[in-house]
Amino acid sequence: MSTGPEMADDHRGVPDGTPGRDLDRVTTGLPNPGRRWKRGDLNLAFRITALFVIPTFRFTARYHWHGANRLPADGAFVLAPNHYTNIDPLVVGTAVYLSRRQPRFLAKASLFRVPVLGKLMSGMGQIPVERSGRTRISDPLGGGRSLVESGGAVIVYPEGTLTRDPDLWPMRGKTGAVRIALENDVPLIPMAHWGTQQIMARYSNKLRLFPPSRVDIVFGDPVDLSAYRGRPIDQQMLIEATALLMDRITELVEQLRGERAPAARWDPSANNQKETGKFE
Repeated sequence: MSTGPEMADDHRGVPDGTPGRDLDRVTTGLPNPGRRWKRGDLNLAFRITALFVIPTFRFTARYHWHGANRLPADGAFVLAPNHYTNIDPLVVGTAVYLSRRQPRFLAKASLFRVPVLGKLMSGMGQIPVERSGRTRISDPLGGGRSLVESGGAVIVYPEGTLTRDPDLWPMRGKTGAVRIALENDVPLIPMAHWGTQQIMARYSNKLRLFPPSRVDIVFGDPVDLSAYRGRPIDQQMLIEATALLMDRITELVEQLRGERAPAARWDPSANNQKETGKFE
């Protein structure tokens, strides 16, 4: 299938807010043909990491891009993907990198203490978060805020951990992604992917690099947070807006899977599950 300029950015001529616009369109190759890195976008740590990671995941994951929605070329935004395997950050990070944006995450602080890996993550500007939810900065979301203020993009998993749903559907979300988007008045973009479980099963550390696996990706329209912007932020608002975000992510996952999600979203506390560590 062609991935030339006619397949590039934007959904030309289609009004914003049109449900499901052009979502059946699937392309391979680069998601944004012709888009180039801007001077200074990639530092040495990014270049070193990309030298090894990007070719590996372009080989082992056959990316299929759904719809005409693509990540914006400029400006800050929060990207909120679904999360169901330990390999997700590399698959999602590669998808963002191929869109010519720097993938930056709120990541577990313990990863920064791993030799070599920790240095690379710090060098790339990844943001360490302790299990308590606190970053090295004075408040829990300060790292994400500082990145957004510099015009960057930050990837936040709203589920906070691998979904506990037995069929890998998105579960109840946490409020961090919404809070960063509202406090900084930037777009909140839902994302869904499906197929990474063929590369690494949930909670497994075993990679299956061959044969290549199909991975389907869709970046949704920014979540409409207009009802919440400009108002004092409180917990009830964050819970409502997070439910809206999880609805959008679930709809995208439904599209990729060709199935309907359960009517009730999985809630770990209602199922006597801890929200950290393995449960299988």
